[in-house]
Amino acid sequence: MLNRTYDTQICSIARALEVVGERWSLLLVRDASFGLRRFHQFQQSLGIARNILADRLHHLVDSGVLERVPAPDHADRFEYQLTAMGRELAPALIALMHWGDRYFAEHGPPRIAEHAGCGGELVEQLVCAKCAAVVDSDQVQTRPGPGLPAARPS
Repeated sequence: MLNRTYDTQICSIARALEVVGERWSLLLVRDASFGLRRFHQFQQSLGIARNILADRLHHLVDSGVLERVPAPDHADRFEYQLTAMGRELAPALIALMHWGDRYFAEHGPPRIAEHAGCGGELVEQLVCAKCAAVVDSDQVQTRPGPGLPAARPS
């Protein structure tokens, strides 16, 4: 993982990667979005060592991506559920999945993301909030925002 201080990294991407940039973290978010809730389910799905799984789950809970809640059928056990913050990762997961499908899925996509309401396949797009145009990645530009200090330390 990146350092936890951002003396030279004033970047929301770097800060987001601190939370979900480690391989197991994003796979846990993926599995939680597929409906897995329990420690043993995550372990079985990922084949991850118990200590690493416990550490990653703890990190995601501390970061606000998952919440640890009592299991409805066992008072002494817990489940992990996506928070609103965790659910907001869905577009990033879909975009990453589609990118992986395009470049690494030799036999076609292993999963298809569909709209539960009508069964239509989901697509990720960059849409301008002002004019509603669909924007290609080569039409994206960035500018300094209010969180970027005027004079960055070197």
